[in-house]
Amino acid sequence: MRRRNPRVAIIGAGMSGICMAVMLQRDGIDDFTIFEKADRFGGTWRDNTYPGLSCDVPSRFYQFTFAKNPRWSHFFSPGAEIRDYFAKVAHDRGLASRTRFGTEVVGAEFDGARWDVTTSDGASERFDFVLCATGILHHPRMPDIGGLGDFAGAIFHSARWDHDVDLTGKRVGVLGTGSTGVQIVTALAGNVAHLSMFQRTAQWILPLRNRRYSRLTIAAHRRLPALDEFSYAVTRHIFEFFLDAVTKPGLKRDLVGRMCRANLRTVRDPALRAALTPDYQPMCKRLVVSSDFYRAVQRDGVEIVTDAIDHIEPRGIVTADGRLHELDVLVLATGFDAHAFMRPMGITGTDGRTLDQVWADGPRAFETVAMPGFPNMFLLIGPHSPVGNYPLTLIAETQAEHILGWIRRWRDGEFDTVEPTVEATSSYYAELRAAMPNTVWATGCQSWYLGKDGVPELWPWTPARHRALMARRPDPANYRITAARV
Repeated sequence: MRRRNPRVAIIGAGMSGICMAVMLQRDGIDDFTIFEKADRFGGTWRDNTYPGLSCDVPSRFYQFTFAKNPRWSHFFSPGAEIRDYFAKVAHDRGLASRTRFGTEVVGAEFDGARWDVTTSDGASERFDFVLCATGILHHPRMPDIGGLGDFAGAIFHSARWDHDVDLTGKRVGVLGTGSTGVQIVTALAGNVAHLSMFQRTAQWILPLRNRRYSRLTIAAHRRLPALDEFSYAVTRHIFEFFLDAVTKPGLKRDLVGRMCRANLRTVRDPALRAALTPDYQPMCKRLVVSSDFYRAVQRDGVEIVTDAIDHIEPRGIVTADGRLHELDVLVLATGFDAHAFMRPMGITGTDGRTLDQVWADGPRAFETVAMPGFPNMFLLIGPHSPVGNYPLTLIAETQAEHILGWIRRWRDGEFDTVEPTVEATSSYYAELRAAMPNTVWATGCQSWYLGKDGVPELWPWTPARHRALMARRPDPANYRITAARV
């Protein structure tokens, strides 16, 4: 049979969309379109520009294996540097000409053979494959607090930072104590008149120093590509050695816990230390990495507020003790809806079943990349991917290679449509749930990792097991495959 040329839609021009496009391109598949509702590449690294933003995965590891960057400036890269790296990868490979910026996909419907993809301008196009690269930290989550709209000062979400607001001499409040809140407070401490961090839950902080690379180090990496390869491999092995602590109890989990507790003891004031002490195991929530946060919150003019927020009024925040915390600026570092994935896009698969109906009890995807009832649709960084304190670049690469394997087989005429069976998906989820109690995420805490039923929506095994799963040839018994039409 003559080789076919698939038409592929990629939704999203962030990290995983860029990765998927490059993988297609390298395999000689050129008929693809990237749909991006914003005006630039970059995804979450484009949207987030707040002070102190950096990655919590080492730079040498948080990059594509096919596009090593020898010029990283720090051990943990600043956000703008990561954004520029992804944009450079995209532009160097000519992806701008294949990307429709300012074009939001609002719907996709399978007609029995192909996908009709509809954009916000009312246009519709047909594709053989739809690849969803919409990310997980994308839709800002707004807090449900009475009077939020009454605040008279400047107010914005951390992912929509208003750089026109001058913080000099201002009283700033920060809602949220995750990685974003910690980075913002660390950056602003001592640079504003008064800084209040409103803490609902204390976080464990792992004190890894973000050292700057010397010019000599950067020059060596530029001149010796093998050094980049070596650094990537070493960082990955060290990282994955300690990540065992997340998926199974033992000495490694104890070691990480001891490091966090030792860091907490650097807070001199007993009352402040008690306020910053979590009531759950380290790593139950996503571990926050910072060597400077505890120093920042011990500065004059910085306050940790542990009383619950009662409501917001024009002058500031009123806590449950009746105290008014007067503010000029309110920053909402309240995270994202990590369970939305492709939604609110309207996606309709076979038999008129919609994604909202199929995911009524929570997001599910067979082996993190595909769903029953949605033929020839694949997900990057889909439900239960190994996203906990791990580089999404490597996850995207392994998933993209797996997806590319299916597209190659379609191109060679082996099938027309493919989707996992309901039975295989149910069996996979039974195995996944049976493994979850061994993970640290199931030890008792509230976090964005948890689904509606309180069970973590993460990969409960090692990242190496996920790579092996993506690399092996899929078992045909797990899929509903329609033969190619002659």
